[in-house]
Amino acid sequence: MTTTLLLLPDFALILLGAGIRRWMGLGDHFWNGVEKLVYFILFPALLVNAILRTRLDLLAALPLLATAFATMGAGMLLGLLPKILLHMPALTFASMFQCAYRFNSYIALAIAGMLFGAPGIATMGLIVGAAVPLANLVSVWMLARHGSSGLWREVAKNPLIWATAAGFALNLAGFAPPAPVQAFLARLADASIALGLITVGAALRLENTPGVRSFAIWLLAVKLLLLPLVATLIAARLGLDGLHRQIVVLFAALPTASSAYILAMRMGGDGRSVAWLISATTLGAMLTLPLWATWLGHGY
Repeated sequence: MTTTLLLLPDFALILLGAGIRRWMGLGDHFWNGVEKLVYFILFPALLVNAILRTRLDLLAALPLLATAFATMGAGMLLGLLPKILLHMPALTFASMFQCAYRFNSYIALAIAGMLFGAPGIATMGLIVGAAVPLANLVSVWMLARHGSSGLWREVAKNPLIWATAAGFALNLAGFAPPAPVQAFLARLADASIALGLITVGAALRLENTPGVRSFAIWLLAVKLLLLPLVATLIAARLGLDGLHRQIVVLFAALPTASSAYILAMRMGGDGRSVAWLISATTLGAMLTLPLWATWLGHGY
């Protein structure tokens, strides 16, 4: 119950975003601008600020990253399983397949910060920064419309990757920002969580997706139930405990990334089915994430 109450403000912001989108009529141009502000400015500031404030041990983080990558790999395999049983257009399958392993970075960092503070954000930021290139690589390859140059250009300009790399480089170099710089980053970081979660809510789409329901339900179960179990087993096998174990399981339990819809649309895929899955996993995670977080608090 305590964990649910801790996460309630974050989920309330998501619902607020959905309400603002529905009733205030601000238009797509407004929301596109807010998402760019969060993605390119505010969330990178949040990552850099959290990483600079946290003591790092990258060697100890290797099992953490191995667990995260192995869990994503399990999501890919589980996402591929229905292909031999279901008959649907190849591009529709490729569009929806990415929802089995992609993750919402906004919710990841918000929940890590709410439950564990700056160390939680830094740990989740390390996973996100390392996992984003893999997620993009596999998604673009499956959609099979862009060449490798387009893929690497997309990965290279990802602000979350650069912010994570810059934060760790500065931290390992022993850089301590002056007080005004610290305050500036802190102000941007404070704004990032609320605006990021509001944009998640504004992107919710609840239209039905006929013809793909069985696959959609399977992916929903994979993302919210099976992958956290996989992460738990792998973490135990690799000896993860404490903050690293908690963060990697929560990472596995995250809803699908909003960017999956953008990629599917840009590459001529089935954007409607992906939008429904993003919305379903986000709403479902409002129930499952507090349960996973509460269970983790009691160990296993």
